[in-house]
Amino acid sequence: MVVGLPPRPGLCSVDSGIRAITRPSADVIQSFVQPGRIAAVHFKEGDAIKAGQVLVQQDDAAERVLLAQLKAQSEDTTKIRASDASLAQKRVDLQKLEKAAASNAATALEVEHAKLDVTIAELSLELSQFEHDQAIRKYEEQTIRVEHMQIKSSIDGWVEKIEVEVGESVNTTIEVIRVVQTDPLWIDAPVPLSQAVGLRAGMTARIEFPGSDKKPQIEEGRINFVAAVADAASGTLRVRIEVPNKPRRPAGEHILVNF
Repeated sequence: MVVGLPPRPGLCSVDSGIRAITRPSADVIQSFVQPGRIAAVHFKEGDAIKAGQVLVQQDDAAERVLLAQLKAQSEDTTKIRASDASLAQKRVDLQKLEKAAASNAATALEVEHAKLDVTIAELSLELSQFEHDQAIRKYEEQTIRVEHMQIKSSIDGWVEKIEVEVGESVNTTIEVIRVVQTDPLWIDAPVPLSQAVGLRAGMTARIEFPGSDKKPQIEEGRINFVAAVADAASGTLRVRIEVPNKPRRPAGEHILVNF
């Protein structure tokens, strides 16, 4: 007796449709880039989210104290102003000595020392400016570190899975949260080469979804990608179809595709 196997995606005839499976148009698993303790989880599984919203927050109290300190240092220009004032005074002293030397009231050595003082004061001002620039960069670096202690959504979608709890310590290898976008859905259909050669991005496709009363539900999709390399073993070409999903059908359904 031969036992029949369930059909695999892409193995039914072209006349009845090409079997495929829907998937999210975006599926993002996010982790933290540095170890830490979870301070807050702002959403629960199944919640709708928008791009840019903070999903999970690490405890950043100590990092924010350091950030405030570095911010104050980056805004402090005291050393620059002091160096600038010192340089201005050294230049005035040099001018006076040069006038005095012109009337033989100061020696050449004194003038040379005054010139050296001006040079040192100029270098001191440059050093103060450099240190100030470095303080700004350290503040910017710490700002980025604090931002990295939050996980923000990169897409509009839904929270599919949360892997952590408040108070838990995590490292960079831990998957924290999974976010998916299922409107639109994507379908990667393995289309026979004989049919795929005429397909182009922008063309429409007819998608048959399973219906609740055993009647298929028909939706119209649009091709947004046709692969450039065929699968030699199956003689098929991957064609991606995008289908609107306002009813929020789950990804992972077996469907039929017709062109």
